[in-house]
Amino acid sequence: MSDQTTDRFNEEKSVYTVRGSDQPDLETGVAAIRNVLKTLPVRPGVYRMQDARGDVLYVGKARALKNRVTNYTQVARLPKRLLRMVSQTRSMTIVTTSTEAEALLLEAQLIKRFRPPYNVLLRDDKSFPFILLREDHAFPRVQKHRGARRAKGQYYGPFASAGSVTRTLNALQKLFLLRSCTDSFFQNRSRPCLLYQIKRCSAPCVDRIAEADYAELVEDAKAFLAGKSTQVQKKLGDQMTAAAEAMDFELAAILRDRLRALTFIQGTQAINAEGVSDADVWAIHAKGATACIQAFFIRGGQNWGHRSFFPAHTAEVPEEEVLASFLAQFYEEVPPARLVLIDRDLEEQALLADALSERAGRKVELKRPQRGEQRRLLAQATRNAEEALDRHLAESTTQGKILRELADLFELDGPPNRIEIYDNSHIMGTNMVGGMVVAGPEGMRKGAYRKFNIRNPETAPGDDFAMMREVLERRFSRLEKEDPDRKSGEWPDLLLIDGGKGQVSAVCDTLQEMGVEDVPVVGISKGPDRNAGREHFHLPDGRESMLPLNSPLLFYLQRLRDEAHRFAIGAHRAKRAKSFTANPLDDVPGIGPARKKALLMHFGSAKAVRGAALEDLERAPGISKAMAQAIHDHFHPRG
Repeated sequence: MSDQTTDRFNEEKSVYTVRGSDQPDLETGVAAIRNVLKTLPVRPGVYRMQDARGDVLYVGKARALKNRVTNYTQVARLPKRLLRMVSQTRSMTIVTTSTEAEALLLEAQLIKRFRPPYNVLLRDDKSFPFILLREDHAFPRVQKHRGARRAKGQYYGPFASAGSVTRTLNALQKLFLLRSCTDSFFQNRSRPCLLYQIKRCSAPCVDRIAEADYAELVEDAKAFLAGKSTQVQKKLGDQMTAAAEAMDFELAAILRDRLRALTFIQGTQAINAEGVSDADVWAIHAKGATACIQAFFIRGGQNWGHRSFFPAHTAEVPEEEVLASFLAQFYEEVPPARLVLIDRDLEEQALLADALSERAGRKVELKRPQRGEQRRLLAQATRNAEEALDRHLAESTTQGKILRELADLFELDGPPNRIEIYDNSHIMGTNMVGGMVVAGPEGMRKGAYRKFNIRNPETAPGDDFAMMREVLERRFSRLEKEDPDRKSGEWPDLLLIDGGKGQVSAVCDTLQEMGVEDVPVVGISKGPDRNAGREHFHLPDGRESMLPLNSPLLFYLQRLRDEAHRFAIGAHRAKRAKSFTANPLDDVPGIGPARKKALLMHFGSAKAVRGAALEDLERAPGISKAMAQAIHDHFHPRG
């Protein structure tokens, strides 16, 4: 949603919150909703249903709020899923909007923010990669891009995966020899880099190509990304022929290689999108409580990748409703194509098209084709959705079997729903970091990963036991504060610790001191000579066990341990890299970028600022007497 639209919502919203009893029953929930109905207007808006703790249960939108919310009081007509929701409802928050399309956009935004348990959720909301052709330099740069599109230039995407972007970037380098280096790297070159040697850059940094010739390459790249590859192919062929006739065989060979690269790319399109220029293709297939949504991204007649999504909370929800809710959330961040193809009619298809058009600032057509190339693409997407769902269910069955075996091995009450794996990382006691990764039946939950900067002054450098103690104290003290009743699903069913008996004993002592006695703990240590595959598993009572070398459960536990190790090392390296460029002035309270710059310009270095007398600090531009005293006291603490 654009900033302007968000501002408009903030200006127009009216909020009604009425709280009912905390008794968890249907009658109390209906009574709370009827209290809200007394003040509800008959106009478009969004409503949030909340439980006794204020947590959001459901976000919905309506053309007429009063009419829509009234439906929740007619319990005889509600399906079981909504009956459960109403029985938990104790308050509602209402936000009115100008139009129903605005309400639809706001609904998608709030669902992504609150992730309510009764809404269909886009499980993977990671930003999608784009290709950015930057135009803020005389020699435009081509690069991979994620996140907000603020830089000046042309954006091409979305791509289904980072691999799709990488393949296209490699093609652009081979075909058009565009630079991919940063501006600072570009400015400091005195000779061509390796990319020039392997014929993937034209080396504009050292004037191996004129600005006008480079601009022509940029235009060719834009034509290629816009789907005009045939035009580019003809141009390269004509240039190769002309070079050969002029006896410039070296240039002809270069052009021949570029033509081969283009032909190879055209022949490796996994999906034939002939006759379709720009389109997003969507198909859904469901079995039981699981649904798969398959996406093809077609831009300029080229396949920019395909991807399978498995949204959450789809049980008892019609497929049409799942797809509509999914699309609204997906396009809250990603710009839609001008044509969005879907494999079934939606109840509010015209409204969704209007909302997407408003979001994109241009017309977006939502269409279910009946024949031709578009219908063939949809049939292919549907087949992929069915196959992806079958694979997902088979993998889930295998995962379930592994988790049952894990529960038997470690004597758990049942297959764990949440496994937390901990590891520490440091170098000689410096830049100490603890890492926590989380796994569940659906795989790694990367959104739940956490890093812990070790900051307790009593923790001796390099003391792994003390580091783990600090990590667990912070983790579980927060859990006790935020979820004492253990209803959120954030409490772990199993702790895996990278370490042996000593680490397990230290962890159990820490948890016992905090009053946490029902969370199982298992340590994983390398075997003799630290051989992978000979891991020992340590239980709190001192027992040890091993698994056969070819055991799927062993491979699973190794993956969990290695993921925690990777995450902790990555956090440590990031902290270490930041420490290399740290400035002592960053730690002085009240010193922002402007004052820091003024001090450095006046004294020449942070070291000179640290050694300056109080009188010298007071004479620095933009530094008051009070601030000078604060800076002096920071570097010269009084005993």
